[in-house]
Amino acid sequence: MRSRTKNRATCGCARRRRRIYAGCGIRQSPLRRAFTIIEVMAVIVILGILAGIVAVNVVGRIDKARVIATKANLKLLHNSVTQFKLDTGQFPSEEEGLLELIVEPTDVTGWDPSGYLNTTEIPKDSWGNDFMYQLYPESGMPFVIISYGADGEEGGEGNDADLYSTDAN
Repeated sequence: MRSRTKNRATCGCARRRRRIYAGCGIRQSPLRRAFTIIEVMAVIVILGILAGIVAVNVVGRIDKARVIATKANLKLLHNSVTQFKLDTGQFPSEEEGLLELIVEPTDVTGWDPSGYLNTTEIPKDSWGNDFMYQLYPESGMPFVIISYGADGEEGGEGNDADLYSTDAN
């Protein structure tokens, strides 16, 4: 008789032949064993909607952050060109462009030996495109530095819109 009791659950539930949860006496209805397919589908739909909302908000903020970072770089470059003009008495040439901010041109005097940028390369805009430098553009300003936006082409709207250093100040 003792050998039979050793194989049975100690809580006595096995003798009653009831369905139990984890052998501890918590009863489980035989009619409700798992989630129905409708419940699982409802959870999947809700998770999909939430993921879509989060994705739209994150992508929008990333695009906005790229525009802000590009405007900051435009302002930095604009101020560097202005400092170059104050030191040398002339603007960087349109042929050499922004490169004259980090490499001393041969035809100027008063160029700062440490350069006008803290880096050894001209920064790119947030989309990986080069900035464009124009001397005496149609706007009447002495110079302008342009980022052509996400598409890298002149014109556009939204994230593809052109950004100008004269607007970033």
